[in-house]
Amino acid sequence: MPTSQHYAKVRPVKDIQFYNRYSGAMETEQVYGEPFLKWAYGNPLGKMALHTFVKRPGFSRWYGKRMNQAKTRGKVASFINDYDLDTAEFAAPPESYATFNEFFYRKLNTNARPIASSDAVFPADGRHLGFSHVNEIEGVFVKGQAFDIDQLLADTELSAQYQNGSLILSRLCPVDYHRYHFPVDGIPGKTRLINGPLFSVSPIALARNLGYLWQNKRTITRIQTETMGTVLMMEIGATCVGSINQTYPNHTPVKKGDEKGYFAFGGSSTITLFEPGKVKLSDDLLSHSARQIETYARMGDRMGDACG
Repeated sequence: MPTSQHYAKVRPVKDIQFYNRYSGAMETEQVYGEPFLKWAYGNPLGKMALHTFVKRPGFSRWYGKRMNQAKTRGKVASFINDYDLDTAEFAAPPESYATFNEFFYRKLNTNARPIASSDAVFPADGRHLGFSHVNEIEGVFVKGQAFDIDQLLADTELSAQYQNGSLILSRLCPVDYHRYHFPVDGIPGKTRLINGPLFSVSPIALARNLGYLWQNKRTITRIQTETMGTVLMMEIGATCVGSINQTYPNHTPVKKGDEKGYFAFGGSSTITLFEPGKVKLSDDLLSHSARQIETYARMGDRMGDACG
């Protein structure tokens, strides 16, 4: 398996392109905070700052407190305009949010995200990569990067159960809706926290070191299902996202699309894991992922169906 040293030698990502399921075309991502990301992960001085304080949870707590200040309310209107957000989807009017962070983890109207009839749906708005067999992944964002399930799950017995399973990485940008939802019907257990630093999960960072996903602070929830075995859902913290908030009741049946929780300010990711032979992922997701191209889709859209 490639090492972190190998990742550091790859050519950096210039433009982040993805396939938009709704337009049917390739698009270029408008990256929030792009100059800072390129400096922190590509400039020698930036890397020094990254490892000295940016990756540390204290930095994200400090930034989060800034976004909770009343004076940040003024940022809401310009953010909506700059990133062309559809305010008709919001559960509350833009002027009702007391802080930028409150706006950031806003709720949407109940009809804003229709839930597909497929057995499994995307848990969040974002750009998604999907792989039928974790142990056969040959490239994530660039060639030569593979998932280390042992380190990701930090549980040898559990990782053995998913070594040849299916994995979906859903990457939320700061401009996305930042609540995450259950991808399947089932009964979720208690969430387990694995503490760690808070590196960025932008392709600008992950193209250099995919290992940030299993170094970062993260959570794991087991979801018992009737037809798809035990599905794992993970939330991955990132720079300026030290807060992963669970809102669901433990050990209570849920439906796909039900809210599970939310991230506070920043971009982040979720990971969904299926046991081997339990899911057939959507064709467009698989074909684009095989070329290290993310597929943009919204929460509740089709991810795949149960096998058999």
